[in-house]
Amino acid sequence: MTVTKEVKSKIISDFSNKKGDTGSSEVQVAILTAQIENLKEHLLEHKNDNHSRRGILIMVAKRRKLLTYLKRKDAAKYSEVIEKLNLRK
Repeated sequence: MTVTKEVKSKIISDFSNKKGDTGSSEVQVAILTAQIENLKEHLLEHKNDNHSRRGILIMVAKRRKLLTYLKRKDAAKYSEVIEKLNLRK
């Protein structure tokens, strides 16, 4: 149900700006997207799991805020991240 270390390190290497960059908006959005996808699969199987449903709503809201920030700061990076992650905006 959680994102493994290997998956997370691959995401960080794909989206980081420089070596050791784990806190940039791009990396945070990519990690949140992976977590949302995992939780979405869980919710398809367990439809009445309202605690996880609340968790996914919180993650989606946080990702939306990070994307808004990224769009305001660097529109080119925003478009690149949206395209890489296949998000609609």
